[in-house]
Amino acid sequence: MRKRVFLMLATAILIYGPSYACTIFGCSLHGEVLIGANEDNYNPFSKIWFNPSTKDRFGSVCFGFPDLQAQAAMNEHGLFFDFTAQYDIDPSKLAIKYPYYGDLFFEIIGRCKNVGDVLDFLKTHNYAFGSQVLIADAQGRSAVINAGTIVEKKGAYQINTNFNISRLPAKDYQCMRFDIAEKMLTDAKTVSVSLFKDILSRTRQEGELSTQYSQIFDLKRGIIHVYLFHDFQHDYVIDLKQELKKGYRMENLADHFPKSFAFDYYVTHHPEYPRELMLEEIKAKGIDKTLSKYQQFQKDQKATDSINMIYMDAAMVLLKKAYNAHSNGGWLSYWQKFPSSYFLWRSNDEKIHASLEILKVLQKEGTFKDPFFTELLAYANLVAGNRELARKHYNNVIITAKTESDTYVRAQNMLRLSF
Repeated sequence: MRKRVFLMLATAILIYGPSYACTIFGCSLHGEVLIGANEDNYNPFSKIWFNPSTKDRFGSVCFGFPDLQAQAAMNEHGLFFDFTAQYDIDPSKLAIKYPYYGDLFFEIIGRCKNVGDVLDFLKTHNYAFGSQVLIADAQGRSAVINAGTIVEKKGAYQINTNFNISRLPAKDYQCMRFDIAEKMLTDAKTVSVSLFKDILSRTRQEGELSTQYSQIFDLKRGIIHVYLFHDFQHDYVIDLKQELKKGYRMENLADHFPKSFAFDYYVTHHPEYPRELMLEEIKAKGIDKTLSKYQQFQKDQKATDSINMIYMDAAMVLLKKAYNAHSNGGWLSYWQKFPSSYFLWRSNDEKIHASLEILKVLQKEGTFKDPFFTELLAYANLVAGNRELARKHYNNVIITAKTESDTYVRAQNMLRLSF
């Protein structure tokens, strides 16, 4: 059981790693500027969150998965980014002068209006991770960026798939999705939603690793067409400026689409489905009624183990959701051990209360005796304002965790910096 919990944690905290494949392309012709993107992943629980502008940030919309790191985003000025996974880029082998260890492109989408602004920002905030990103703006400018390379668009279009963009001039790659998109964009006389839908359909993936959603961004007009699970007959159309007027909110992307047998079957057979059901029940009925219901299922040890795994997952996701709301769309990087990870934030969000109630149940049952669970209790209590209890739990981590473990390092830093 514990192995599964910690495996899920490790999967959730891979920085810029959740996009396992993906196809991203942009084209500007005759005054039109469109971006297309297929988000390929093993996780069907896609999220969308709207972040109105503040005195420090431009308004934006973000798309992602339950870890709530923005995989794709567009801001109110039409600046866009999206990532692809890479398998041969090792930033540790590169001489990166100003590495930025944090959610770099979420910072960028909040501060920059166009690609020129982004490239200026990157002069002193270098991308230091192993994935690759395409950025684009409403003026038709774009660039593909990884830890060692920045390639600006030349011509009408630019494409980003799963090979290092530096290999493109020598044709040192194998990617059918890139070739299909390139052929269709080379032949294009105009750009349109219809053309981009066709490209997205032809470059989608199916199977366990599947295209979870597809998007077409009209960067000049701030309009986004979203398609769920390679169904291009139904779209969710977003007018970003109008949606931002409604305030911050996070939603399940699938809630905007009609029921589909293929998607529902995929979702209900996914190992994270019970956790998502529990989170929806907490949202609808509150934590007390939900815990009461789930505890009725604990009639034997096997059922108890299963429920406790759901509890643990749900508590962590609730913390991430609370931070997302607190930070106007940001990603909780606590487990990354970045300098920003130890930033102390406080929240009275009901999701923090729910997370703590779940953790108290697990603590009472004594299910998890690992230092990581104690650390999670410490962090949730600290965010909720229970400082002395948090300090006690962090001190217990120091006593019980191995000194070389990430848990020990985080606890040590939190005690040093937050009390």
